[in-house]
Amino acid sequence: YHSWERGLNEHTNGLIREFYPKSTNFKIVKEEDFQKAVNLINYRPRKSLDYRTPYEVFFASSEPVAFHP
Repeated sequence: YHSWERGLNEHTNGLIREFYPKSTNFKIVKEEDFQKAVNLINYRPRKSLDYRTPYEVFFASSEPVAFHP
């Protein structure tokens, strides 16, 4: 796959890179610091989600998230 075929993945990587540059050694990053960054990303409204947060979308759904054919 090419990076432009994985838009959401690449966008999320970019958000993570706002907190941790490419040269970051994750072995020395504290778990609580990383969790703070993850929470900030998950509570950030997204245009693609009609300005809702990923957290809202994931937990507001009464239907299962997994794909059912």
